[in-house]
Amino acid sequence: MNQLEQLKQYTTVVADTGDFQSIQAYTPRDATTNPSLILKAVQKAEYKPLLEKAVRDNPDASTGDVIDKLLIAFGTEILKIIPGRVSTEIDAKLSFDTEGNVAKGRELIKLYEEAGIDRERVLIKIASTWEGIKAAEVLEKEGIHCNLTLLFALPQAIACAEAGVQLISPFVGRIYDWYKKQTGIDYVGAEDPGVQSVKRIYAYYRKFGYKTEVMGASFRNTSQILELAGCDLLTISPDLLQKLADTTGPVERKLSADSAGAQGKIAMDEKTFRFMLNEDAMATEKLAEGIRAFCADSGKLKQIISGMR
Repeated sequence: MNQLEQLKQYTTVVADTGDFQSIQAYTPRDATTNPSLILKAVQKAEYKPLLEKAVRDNPDASTGDVIDKLLIAFGTEILKIIPGRVSTEIDAKLSFDTEGNVAKGRELIKLYEEAGIDRERVLIKIASTWEGIKAAEVLEKEGIHCNLTLLFALPQAIACAEAGVQLISPFVGRIYDWYKKQTGIDYVGAEDPGVQSVKRIYAYYRKFGYKTEVMGASFRNTSQILELAGCDLLTISPDLLQKLADTTGPVERKLSADSAGAQGKIAMDEKTFRFMLNEDAMATEKLAEGIRAFCADSGKLKQIISGMR
């Protein structure tokens, strides 16, 4: 049995891609997309028709609305392949706008439902800012489930859990990138700061009985993935899914219901959240950088659409 098959015994495997062929090849339960992945996909010939149709069918719509239609088109096609859920991301420009995130989340779910997709099969992806988390709290109460992304630190995770968020995506690889750049150390296995961050969050959730799902994301190598075997979900890029499928070494469960940590409960309000995040240079920098990068890729997508009109 290869490592991918073994991993699936402990963890729900999610495909981190907008590429339908990759999703079909690795049979994940769920799939996640983001502006960068959609931008990458629409530049491939086989996905051009989806982009062209979104532009053609919405001649009077704003470029932002056309992108929403495109996101729904991708999500709908992905849901024909997978048995579970697809994550669809809200424009990162709304990262500090609670009301804007709530309105956009409702709008995206409405578009999915008009396309015949049940809201239970969709996760609305929102950046893990205080405003984003508060927006998710509102949406969750309306039965619109959320995936809080760009998550780098425990205070973000605690705030998400207390807001009743369905799922969080802690970014393992980007944490690793930051520490490697700072220290020059190429961390491996359990020593990896990104891996340690997810283990800390998972342990905190288990200790205090939070229902929010933990989905490790943004991996740089299979070592990081295997160290998190047993995490609720792991979203993995096609190239790393292939490496796992090509490898036959043993996979051990590293996280389980017994992983509860020893630390005390942190009372999380806005002041505590902002202070703790500010104290964490890595989380502060990577959150800001991630929002900028997603905004830039959304901007490139808008340029492509404008050029087609």
